[in-house]
Amino acid sequence: MTPTLYEWGWKGMLVAAVAAFLFLYRTAAPYGRHHRPGWGPTLPARWGWFAMESVSPLVFAGVWWTTGRGAPGLLVLWWLHYAYRAFIYPFRIRGGMKPMPWITAAAAVLFNLWNGAINGYGAGASSGGASGEVFPTDSPLRIVLGLALFALGAATNHRADAQLRALRAPGETGYRIPYGGLFRWVSCPNYLGEIVEWTGFALLAGHPAAWAFAAFTFANLAPRARRHHAWYRETFADYPSSRRALIPFVY
Repeated sequence: MTPTLYEWGWKGMLVAAVAAFLFLYRTAAPYGRHHRPGWGPTLPARWGWFAMESVSPLVFAGVWWTTGRGAPGLLVLWWLHYAYRAFIYPFRIRGGMKPMPWITAAAAVLFNLWNGAINGYGAGASSGGASGEVFPTDSPLRIVLGLALFALGAATNHRADAQLRALRAPGETGYRIPYGGLFRWVSCPNYLGEIVEWTGFALLAGHPAAWAFAAFTFANLAPRARRHHAWYRETFADYPSSRRALIPFVY
């Protein structure tokens, strides 16, 4: 990847974030509980998740290695997230997962190729690595705050996933109202955790591709949280009225 392609890549992601937010605010992406006919052929959801998430850590590592191998801490954090998301999460979900349209999986694969490449380049070209720095900043405050946000976001995401998984016994299907933890205040703490996680990563990385990805994460997940929240309220008459979709007491 060249510096010019990198610049076009992160700027294009900012444009894509705006487009994704506007599209997803009006139309729910057709997977999971929002699956519906009319989106073409489908594949098993577990393998769709595996295919679309597994490309990101591989591309990130390849581009990082060939670019300059700076800031190895960013590589480790990227792999920690995607090792879980690609190789663990899809195979731990209980119940009959609804099929995923091929077009959804293909779009996600293309996005993760793009995102893994520009973030791998941003990390590889940054300071660190050869100079002995783990992250491309000499600010202790940025390192502590970035790591704290990343860890808090990841823990929130994993806790919410575990709570949702526990709602179903092995082999059981269907949906129930989740309670406890951040579910006291929001319908989608897993999405909130992922947004916080990538904000922490961007703070540590400092390069524009990381901030563009954090912006895209919000643009992708905020409308979906709104859809989930509306679905819960329509499906369950006793759904807690005090909950918000994504941000406690706010949204």
